[in-house]
This record gives sequence, structure tokens and C-alpha cells, in this order.
Amino acid sequence: MFVNNPLSGLLITAGLFLQNPWWALNGLLGTFVSTVSAILLRQNREAISAGLYGYNGTLVGILMAVFSANGSWYWWLLLPNVFMSMLCPVVSSALSSVANRWDLPVFTLPFNILVCIHIAATGANHPYFPEVNIQPNNHPHLLNESVDILSISQLFLSVPVGVGQVYGCDSPWTGGLILLALLLSSPTICFHAMVGSAAGMLSGLALAAPHKDIYSGLWGYNSALSCIAVGGVFYVLTWQTHLLALTCALFCAYMTSAISKLMSVLALPACTWPFCLSTLIFLLISSETPAICRLPLSVVSYPEENRRYQRQLKASEKAQQSQLSSSQEEAPLKEKECQIPSWSGSRTAVNLYE
Repeated sequence: MFVNNPLSGLLITAGLFLQNPWWALNGLLGTFVSTVSAILLRQNREAISAGLYGYNGTLVGILMAVFSANGSWYWWLLLPNVFMSMLCPVVSSALSSVANRWDLPVFTLPFNILVCIHIAATGANHPYFPEVNIQPNNHPHLLNESVDILSISQLFLSVPVGVGQVYGCDSPWTGGLILLALLLSSPTICFHAMVGSAAGMLSGLALAAPHKDIYSGLWGYNSALSCIAVGGVFYVLTWQTHLLALTCALFCAYMTSAISKLMSVLALPACTWPFCLSTLIFLLISSETPAICRLPLSVVSYPEENRRYQRQLKASEKAQQSQLSSSQEEAPLKEKECQIPSWSGSRTAVNLYE
């Protein structure tokens, strides 16, 4: 969720236990194994302490438990959980070596790759690790699912539920705790999470998606992540980048519809592929508009901190320009002062470097 705050992490963990203790346990195990693996691989210590080598392991652990057909407390599931979580830093480091050429983050691509590999390798009929049977997403656009039978209360609840679906949770209480965690860390991130989830929900209605999918937040979580990423995290927040974030959230919702249908043919979940692909496209935008300023990865922080960084950068640039202009104005005066008359009536310049 792009927050580097221990208190926010504790609140999110509490929300996970509120949803399902077994899922939360798998998520904690995935975080621990992924972090230890990164330490053993001697990855960047600052990145490890910031949690950048743990969050993919968290998602791998949780979603492996979510998609397991054996239900909760199937302890043998911890074995593939440990193995796949151990591979998270490996995949992340490999992808970073490519993405760093364009100064791009890897987001949740390691999680997407590893979970899809596990589900594709096991499947619904595996004797030890059976997965939930994912059917092709060929829902007909039924006429009886009209606006007349929409539940307004469930539509409102789908906004926090969509935020909770980032972790595979469909409880509005879990989504509410996650939003509270975001609010404590960064009000801007919390706001864009709700805006993105609402944009995904409205896009699902526009595309005549099944109401149960909209109510369960499946149309909101990718758009929420995209809106957060563009709306102040990797871009300095301005009204132009705010509109860009909203556009990215809507585009991500369309991509969610397309990718979920394509992946369901292979009996695979969409995971966060739509978020990764749509956000990477928007981060590669080239614009001459000064208000659309993408930050280098080395200085990316909270939206509020990013704005302070930009103000300080502009102030230092103005100071350097004023100092340069003042030095350029003083240079001709010094040259005139250094001109002395000679006895022959001509003027001889004194070498200023002597």
C-alpha cells in the first residue's frame, strides 16, 4: 500500500487477522521468509528495512492460502509457501536489474509471477495442494441485473472492500482498518485509495460486470493501487497528476476486465497484473509539462514528503540561479575596476587570474 509506517503495518495485520487468522499467519510467514532470504542474498539493507523485500512475500503467503481448496489450517500448505516466498527476493532482484534502466519499480510483479506459477503447476486436481477451480470468465450481460436492483449500501461498502481486496480480503471491517492505517501514514494515499476503488466500482457498472464481483471489491483493488501510485507517490502531487491518477485508475479497471477474462481461460487469477501493467505505462509517460514531474526512485517517499522535496529543490535552484546571475553582473564591474590607464594613452587590462 506504499506506506512505510510500523503502526500502519500493525493495523493492516490486525485487519488480516480479523478477516482470517490462517491467511494472516501465512502472510506473516511469507514476509519473514522473504525478508530473511533477502538478507542472505545480501540485498540493499535500507530497502530491506523499508519492507521492500517483504511485501511480495506477504501477498504470496496470503493469496496461496486464499486460493487453496483445502481451506484453513492445512499445515502442509506452509511448505510451498516457504519455497515461493523464499524466491521473492530472487525474482525481485532479477526484475530490478531490468527495470532500473528506466528507473522503474517492480511493484508486485514477483508476487504475480510466483503465485501464477504455483497455481498453474498444481491446479484444481492436485492430490496435495489443490487450488480453487477458476472457471472462464464468460459472464453474459444479463438484462435482469439492471440499475433497478442495485444495492446502494453494498456499492458504498464496495469502496473499502476494494481496498481490502489488495490482500484478498472481502470484509468491509478489514478494508476500514486498512484505510485507517493509510490515513495515519498519509491522508493523500488514503484519499487516492478510496478514489481509485470508487473509480473501479463505477467502471464495473459501466462494463455491466456481475454485481457480486463489484460488491466483493474485485473491481476496486487494482484501480486503488494505480491511483495511489500515480497520485503523489511516484509523481509530485499537483492537480494535473491528480487527474492523471484518476485516468490511470479508470484505465486499470478496463485492463482488469480484459486480463481477468484472458487469465481465466488458463484457470489463473488476475492478481495485480492490471495494476502493474497500467501503472508502468503511466510512469513511462514523457511530458514537457512541468506540473507532471516523475520523481527518481531514490527520492520517492510519501506524497506530502515528495511535495516538500520539490519545494526545496525549486528553492535551491532559484538560489543557484540568483547567485549565478549576481556573479555574472559583478564580473563586468570587476573588469572595469581592473582597467588602469597607461602612459601611452591606451588601456592595459590586469590579468584577473594572477
